[in-house]
Amino acid sequence: MPDTSFQDQTVDTEPAPYVFLVVGIPGSGKSSVSAALARRFPLGAHIEGDHLQDLIVSGSRLPKPEEDLEADRQLLLRARNGAVLARSFHAAGVVAVIDDVVVRRAHLEFYREQLKGLPLRLIVLAPSVEVVSRRLTARDKVLADDWSFLDEAMRGELAGEGEWFDSSDLSLDETVDAILANA
Repeated sequence: MPDTSFQDQTVDTEPAPYVFLVVGIPGSGKSSVSAALARRFPLGAHIEGDHLQDLIVSGSRLPKPEEDLEADRQLLLRARNGAVLARSFHAAGVVAVIDDVVVRRAHLEFYREQLKGLPLRLIVLAPSVEVVSRRLTARDKVLADDWSFLDEAMRGELAGEGEWFDSSDLSLDETVDAILANA
């Protein structure tokens, strides 16, 4: 007798109330905050941009200060893949929380286009450069370059976009509480 346990099973339910896009420079706390934020919902998923990049196991190119068109293409590919996952989770009633390094308006607009029609909340984590530097020094993940110049780019290009949080003096839970208080 064939197994019919998945027959007539519904995957999509009432859509989730939000899709979050948490952005900031490397070391701003995106991954930690995003994972903690997703855990606050009965059904939450953390979509980490770095992990999407890691899926490219041959020919992966990470962004660097010098122009690299292939790295830029892969950055947009990971944004598109993150949006595809977020759209699927949203339809299934799971609050999706994407985290990625987004500092340029064009990159943000690409994300917005990919997430069009979803109840998007843009969260910009903007602790001080000094705090970011301390965090990067203390963590296992080592960056090849000093990315602190991205803070200036982000503050210039994304000013007035989304909800900004200076988490310099906030704990992880306090940062998530502040994000949820703005809902």
